[in-house]
Amino acid sequence: MNEEILKKAALTFGTPCYVFDTDVFARRAEAVHKAFGDRVGLCYSIKADPFLLKRLPEVFSYIEVCSPGELSICEKVNAPLDKIIFSGVNKTEEDIARAYKDGVAIFTAESRLHVRLINECAVKNGGRVKLILRLAHGSQFGMDKTDLLDIIDRRDEFEGVDIIGLHYFTGTQKTKVKTIAKELDLLDELCQELKNEHNYVPAHIEYGTGLAVEYYKDFTEDTDMALLDEAAEAVRAFGEKYPLTVEMGRFFAAECGSYLTKVMDSKTTNDINYVICDGGINQLNYYGQNMAMKVPPIKVLDKSGDEKDYCLCGSLCTTADILVRKVSLPALDRGDIIVFSKCGAYSVAEGIAAFLSRAMPNVALYSEKDCLTLSRGLTETYPLNTP
Repeated sequence: MNEEILKKAALTFGTPCYVFDTDVFARRAEAVHKAFGDRVGLCYSIKADPFLLKRLPEVFSYIEVCSPGELSICEKVNAPLDKIIFSGVNKTEEDIARAYKDGVAIFTAESRLHVRLINECAVKNGGRVKLILRLAHGSQFGMDKTDLLDIIDRRDEFEGVDIIGLHYFTGTQKTKVKTIAKELDLLDELCQELKNEHNYVPAHIEYGTGLAVEYYKDFTEDTDMALLDEAAEAVRAFGEKYPLTVEMGRFFAAECGSYLTKVMDSKTTNDINYVICDGGINQLNYYGQNMAMKVPPIKVLDKSGDEKDYCLCGSLCTTADILVRKVSLPALDRGDIIVFSKCGAYSVAEGIAAFLSRAMPNVALYSEKDCLTLSRGLTETYPLNTP
């Protein structure tokens, strides 16, 4: 992101602060669309960064929502509710009724219970909803293949649901395209089995590629784009045979985010140069909160010259609060602004925000059209922890 924009954000909103460039987000979404082709729909999983909903590109056919809270976000920001795929492992009767009232596009079912509850809700309200069945892949998510096939065989028994297809997601940060190709081959075999043995042809297949984002080795966008282009061949081929929608969050959002934190103190202890920042691991998370021994893309605003090795730490009272254990940066002074790039996915929503009752950072959005705007002000967490 342009350094002048980041300096303005730090000056205007203070630190710590997230800045999300929605132009970059839109360009990444368009790049995926171009790579996968017009026959493949795109779905944005908002758990990666719900703030991007404010400027969701039209290229997205669907929005994946995985909790009642995320549904509330969509309602509050006037997101297109008829684009929502209402997912998640824990759906209560109340959650389903609310999503039904909102007119979401598609429900997912992770279990037999989900199928029953969604069907009952639709029947009770005199309607019929679209449903996709999630196939398990060795975790608590989705249902066993035998359950899935049995439900499809009994699909005429469900008066309130139209079982339109399948949902399959196996994980994130996949760096090997052969893994994606293997999963699509599995789906292909299942679709053939459904057609030949169960007289059923899916009208919608939602698949999460889990394409990896490179955080720690090559900080250019070229690495991500090379992986996208390599995966596109398998995705396009599948999309030529079946009505495919690809769901991702990290790959769409990661590139657009910057996190600004200020140097508050520095000291040398046992020959280690420690820097205390006003942020911390409660706010910055690249992948699984596993960062200390890795070096993400970092720069210091308005700083150059000879570099020193630093251990960058946050403000939490725990020895685990190490942003980066060792990184070479220009000599740091109190008040300097450190920028962590490529953190548009998950940091803002996945961190242990309420730990030690530290305030949650400002969140700003930037685009060339709308310039720099504050989306969420500094938010105190101590009321959440007050008895």
